[in-house]
Amino acid sequence: MQSLKGKTAIITGAGKGLGKAMALALAAEGVHLGLLARTVTDLEQVAEEAKQLNADIRVAFSAVDVSNYGAVQQAVTTVAGQLKQVDILINNAGIFKTGGFLELPVSEWEEVFRINVLGPYYIVHEVLPLLQQQGSGDIINIASTAGLKGAPRMSAYGASKAALINMSESLMQEVRKSNIRVTTVNPSTIATPLTLNASLTDGNPEKVLQPEDLAFLIVQHLKLPQRAFVKDFGLWSTNP
Repeated sequence: MQSLKGKTAIITGAGKGLGKAMALALAAEGVHLGLLARTVTDLEQVAEEAKQLNADIRVAFSAVDVSNYGAVQQAVTTVAGQLKQVDILINNAGIFKTGGFLELPVSEWEEVFRINVLGPYYIVHEVLPLLQQQGSGDIINIASTAGLKGAPRMSAYGASKAALINMSESLMQEVRKSNIRVTTVNPSTIATPLTLNASLTDGNPEKVLQPEDLAFLIVQHLKLPQRAFVKDFGLWSTNP
């Protein structure tokens, strides 16, 4: 298993939930952080907690709407410039909306795709050249089990995650010979502000996945020797 100490990770949706948990888990491993999210106060809080865990790491952050390509370009330039290098990209920012096919407004259907599909595309478009330049790196795209099979009232979210899964697979095939590992993660329901607000779970830690569970798995995956990587994996609760 390789050490992550001294590596640098950019994480989207880093202000809360899964993104925050992954940021703190990587901070504990000595990984420098580039944090991206919409809300500055959330980013400041995560940055402070990360530094409390490990005072030796560098933390940069930028508030950004990942569905805005120009804003993404500026944000990546800002955090990558402060951190000097990028080794890991975790595309975690996402939005969840549910509703019948004719019930969900067209504008909201489009918003789901802008954030869940175009957002990761924009971020990878800006970060991938940095990884290619140094000849190594990891890209982890957080999709969902909802992208593996359709379900009622889930057409927007499920289709967006299916698109992300396919895009991630295509990217993996393109860049693996360049020593860049691309992994798709398909978790089932995890107790995050997003799922709790949508009443998808009661968050019972005895039964429901917690953000720290996925964060632990991501860290272990990143520690694999550079010659190996897991192309995709799912994470499920044992007794939801």
